[in-house]
Amino acid sequence: MNTHVAGAAGAMFLVGTLAAVSGVIADYPVYGGQAVRYALAAVVMLAVARARGLGYVRLRPRQWGLLVAIALTGLLLFNLCVVEANRAAGPALPGIVLGTVPLALALVGPIFTGARPSPRVVAAGLVVAAGATLATGAGSGNLPGLLWSLGALVCELCFSLLALPLLPVIGPLRLSAWTAALAVPFLLVTGLALDGRDVLRAPTAAEAGGFAYLALVVTTVAFFLWYRALPHLGPDRAGLFAGVVPVGALATAALLGVAVPSAADLAGAALVISGIALGLRSPSPRPPARGARSARGARSAREVWSARPAAAPRAASAAAREGSTR
Repeated sequence: MNTHVAGAAGAMFLVGTLAAVSGVIADYPVYGGQAVRYALAAVVMLAVARARGLGYVRLRPRQWGLLVAIALTGLLLFNLCVVEANRAAGPALPGIVLGTVPLALALVGPIFTGARPSPRVVAAGLVVAAGATLATGAGSGNLPGLLWSLGALVCELCFSLLALPLLPVIGPLRLSAWTAALAVPFLLVTGLALDGRDVLRAPTAAEAGGFAYLALVVTTVAFFLWYRALPHLGPDRAGLFAGVVPVGALATAALLGVAVPSAADLAGAALVISGIALGLRSPSPRPPARGARSARGARSAREVWSARPAAAPRAASAAAREGSTR
């Protein structure tokens, strides 16, 4: 259990560090840059999988459909929603909405898999969401920004929930590699539609370094750690660690001297840690009684890492335009 707790925390912390490189790649076309990032990550992960002797697994059409759905929702549409939410309302609003991911997974995750939500985990989700919101900082918003932010929240849930049925079949490494590879053509098509011929260009040396960090650390390592921990912790308790994203951004900003955490930032981080500790003390959700299960009918469990990540906190908001994308 401790290994998976550390893995989930590490995955979300690493996602938070993307604020460190957001300024470096801010001028690169968003969707082309994400395509480069995921292509590089997929190549690395597939090479690691081959070196470890993880061969090809024949999937059923429904399983391929889940993989495509993860790539479309958890990677492509998530990034699209976050980018448009930032354009419409700035980084604070999507950061606050995505700060509710722990609560949403605490409620939806057990129901999705046919279990009962744990009252303690729901309460912990409220504490983590409050801490993430406090660390992110409140800001002005509008209806388009709210709608795009809610879309990002749904995509974030899909990133974890749609993955659950696939992890026992192909494991976290192949799942991470295949979804990253599938996202590349979708991102390129979206970039061509929105940016035209400017979707790709040769990166500068600094941009190349930024993309390498995103691909190798924020994608390869964080995706693997998240998907390895997810089935062991359950989506409700694993979801609590989404609150670590703004903590990672705060720590990175302080380490690089970009910003000094405020009292509200530190209080938010303390709430996040307290909420996670509360949630981890809860037993795993119990499945419903047989009668209640038959009354609802057979609902197949689906799953979604991750990490989309919440948007960067106020301390790193200047770097949030690109940094808020998964």
